[in-house]
Amino acid sequence: MYRRILGTVFDTEEENWRILTNKEMYAVFKKPTVAVTIRLNRLCWFGHIQRMEESRIPKKVLYVNLETVRLRGKPRKRWQNEVSEDRRLVGGKRWMERVYNRNGRTS
Repeated sequence: MYRRILGTVFDTEEENWRILTNKEMYAVFKKPTVAVTIRLNRLCWFGHIQRMEESRIPKKVLYVNLETVRLRGKPRKRWQNEVSEDRRLVGGKRWMERVYNRNGRTS
């Protein structure tokens, strides 16, 4: 939709008209990319589960260890693996303090 609104732009280097790339559109609208939005939502949900009581079902399901037969090929990424990678990128070593400090979080 944004690409249709902005239309084509004239490229002076190549002297022709072209459509904007995704990176150029994100820079114009100052919106996070889809990957960043997914990462932030995943971390929000993880923080929500971490603050839950131990008896709640979502928290039990998060930490359940399912031993299954491993298939051939590349191991599948689990949700926990993605969250741990996101924590490493965003929170560093102090991620647990950030989970419980809801007032100091940035949106």
